[in-house]
Amino acid sequence: MARPALLAAALCIALLTSAGCTTSPPLTADEQARLSALLPAAVLLLGEQHDAPDHQQLQRQTVQWLADQGRLAAVAMEMAEQGHSTAGLASSASESTVRAALAWDNAGWPWKTYGPVVMTAVRAGVPVLGANLPMRHLREAMADATLDARLPPLALQTQQQRIREGHCDALPETQIGPMTRVQIARDRAMADTVVSALQPGKTVVLIAGNGHVERSLGVPLHLPGKVVAKVVTARAAAANRSASPSEAGAADLTWATPPRPLRDYCAEFRARPASGRRGAEVK
Repeated sequence: MARPALLAAALCIALLTSAGCTTSPPLTADEQARLSALLPAAVLLLGEQHDAPDHQQLQRQTVQWLADQGRLAAVAMEMAEQGHSTAGLASSASESTVRAALAWDNAGWPWKTYGPVVMTAVRAGVPVLGANLPMRHLREAMADATLDARLPPLALQTQQQRIREGHCDALPETQIGPMTRVQIARDRAMADTVVSALQPGKTVVLIAGNGHVERSLGVPLHLPGKVVAKVVTARAAAANRSASPSEAGAADLTWATPPRPLRDYCAEFRARPASGRRGAEVK
């Protein structure tokens, strides 16, 4: 067993009440082989469906696998804002300390869902970085028309249509452009965070929704061309849905996970107070 794994095991014995010490089976030999085929890579972008627990388990297993080999540089997360980090915390830091360091928004991103992958990295002595655009910059992004040129014209149109569908066609058309700019600004922020954490010979992992890691639309477009980045998406199977052509070519590797119960995301979205609508994330 590699030294980081020994350290993590010792800490889990000492901190039995920590969610960071919850156990899960390791990646299978086949899963390890599929990931190994993507490496070496400076960046590994792990896409998820936010309401699929299997996806968060795969993230935790992947982070542990890379940490055990001493190949993990950092874990960047959509679920925390840029500028917050666990760097400087001891590997034995408590969950409350880690959450405070990341300014974790439990209402938006339940800690019980993402805490295990965060704590897996912390226990391995690897920094976890907030990567998302800070809320205070949203209005600035909405008004920044230069962001439109950050995507090729067809990609911009596709992203605008995703915004319409993601908000269940409930947004006024005048808001489609500004909301698309926010999406682009978020992807840029995540890319900048990843680049800031690069280390020679190691891999930075980004955890984000599938839409953010899509090669033709998301974070990969904002990474410097010299950065070797690989995209892994996790998708819950659905009998009545097949991957679109853009999805099929959006990743280097796709994890197919068991089906999730069918949900009417748009009905849920419309039932929310207007001030609490984050958008229906159906990817």
